[in-house]
Amino acid sequence: MSVFAFTGLVAFAAIFAYFASDLPDTAELWREGDGPKVTLLAADGAPIMLHGVSHGAPIKLSSLPAHVPNAVLAVEDRNFYHHFGANPVSIVRALIVNANEGSVRQGGSTITQQLAKNVFLSGERTMKRKIQELMLSFWLEHKFRKDEILTLYLNRVYFGAGAYGIDAASYRYFGKPASKLAVGEAAVLAGLLKAPSRYSPTSNPEDAGKRGRLVIEQMVTAGFLTRRAADVAISNPVMLASPRFEAAPYFIDHVMREARSLSPSVDADLIIRTTFDPKVQAAAETGLIAGLAVAGDGLSDIESAVVMMDREGAVRAMIGGRDYARSQYNRATQAKRQPGSAFKPFIYLAAMSHGEHADSKIIDAPVQIGKWSPGNYKDKFYGEVTLREALARSLNSAAIRLQERVGRNKVRETARNMGWSDNLNPGPSLALGVDEISPLNLAATYVPFANGGFKVVAHSIDRIETADGDVIFRRGGTIVSEAASPSAIAATNDMMQSVTEWGTGRAAKIPGYAVAGKTGTSQNNRDAWFAGHAGGLVGVVWVGRDDNRPMDGITGGRAPAIIWREMMVRALPPPVYNAPIKPTDPIATLLQSTG
Repeated sequence: MSVFAFTGLVAFAAIFAYFASDLPDTAELWREGDGPKVTLLAADGAPIMLHGVSHGAPIKLSSLPAHVPNAVLAVEDRNFYHHFGANPVSIVRALIVNANEGSVRQGGSTITQQLAKNVFLSGERTMKRKIQELMLSFWLEHKFRKDEILTLYLNRVYFGAGAYGIDAASYRYFGKPASKLAVGEAAVLAGLLKAPSRYSPTSNPEDAGKRGRLVIEQMVTAGFLTRRAADVAISNPVMLASPRFEAAPYFIDHVMREARSLSPSVDADLIIRTTFDPKVQAAAETGLIAGLAVAGDGLSDIESAVVMMDREGAVRAMIGGRDYARSQYNRATQAKRQPGSAFKPFIYLAAMSHGEHADSKIIDAPVQIGKWSPGNYKDKFYGEVTLREALARSLNSAAIRLQERVGRNKVRETARNMGWSDNLNPGPSLALGVDEISPLNLAATYVPFANGGFKVVAHSIDRIETADGDVIFRRGGTIVSEAASPSAIAATNDMMQSVTEWGTGRAAKIPGYAVAGKTGTSQNNRDAWFAGHAGGLVGVVWVGRDDNRPMDGITGGRAPAIIWREMMVRALPPPVYNAPIKPTDPIATLLQSTG
């Protein structure tokens, strides 16, 4: 008898060794993929799609309403808290079915087995993989508490549409964190796990509704939900969130570069909390399309870039080009172009800081400094004008005379105080914006006009932490120094408002808002800009060609100003925009679809 027992033990050990020989390294349980996982979060905590995939922030079981995990348990593993990692009855049933079919057709997997499969194993349906799944499940049950296993599962399981984890799925379908899911919403998400494509509420609302109602009934059967609560959940329509702007590829690339410099040599899964605002990004994207359409013909081969910031220099939206699939070159951050007259506000700010005022007089007439004699737009001159009119009409000769009156050194000093970090020309052409700058940096230099005169650090990341909660980077204050006195800023803003009221930037005017901005057009119309602020939001729009060829007749007062207006009216709150984009739209009354 002992010989048979010993032989059996040897055989069992051999079988165990065979199946365990190529088991994956369990040390990587908390990490996904071949390298560290990066989760990007918007300013409101919503996950940002990363190359078509979004991972929600790790969420604790204790932070979820009880009906969220219960909905999953009701349809995926009702006996989760009572088994040792596998359900013997389900295993026997699956073995019988698979034996009759001659291949693996039925799994009978518990949540622990599903977690083992999703984290450690491939999707192949073989007997060896099934046995390895069981072995890993037993290890998980020995190593972790039940709540920890369920937490891991909810944070790693796939819910379709590129969303991994309950939090990412909640944002993807309902536009809210998982901690705020209602019973009906939790049921729809739990129903997805069986077949994410088939039960997708966005593409198959009727099937999703039927499946969601089935989940609720299973919750009642399992004792997780009372009949009355179930009826209430079924009677309340489930509303899907309007499609959020899910992918901001240029912003993501910029953030990843910034993150590498802020967290060098960190080998861990990271959560990057960004300044990204999906609503502002959607407004920028829609505004760009609308603005180009309104501006008219001649723009089909023109590139564009957009940056939108708040008063503290936080980047809320970014567009680096018209088609990321065609070109990943980020014109918002990498391209440096001449701003033209968009530089002029710094001249007038320098003048306001040194005793001038909006009604001070300046001569607008042909000017010559050495052999240099620039002209005005269409060579039209206005004679003696106020500084307000000179800025509003973007008169070159008047700006040059004012610069020479104030002093070029003071103009350069003023621009640097506002945040200009690139080179500045020592010659008189400084006044015409011949020094190149990126849209991102130009936006940062305009922020002090919006915040009362304080220089800021342009930034896209607020915090970087590991998945375990260790803080790698936390942004402190973003105010660097006082850029200019409040009175000088106010006076310059007042003149910049004239630009949009009756000057070259009239196309950027927004009823109900004080818009302070400036148009810019470089020599031979190679670059066209509008930069300005309204309602605490700073925006810069650039259009041009990558090869720097001239654009026929395109100026900053046309396409860029129109695009800027179309973006802002969508990004700013009412009453400016009389028909605001609703945060949610009734896509389907999912749970009621079965009648």
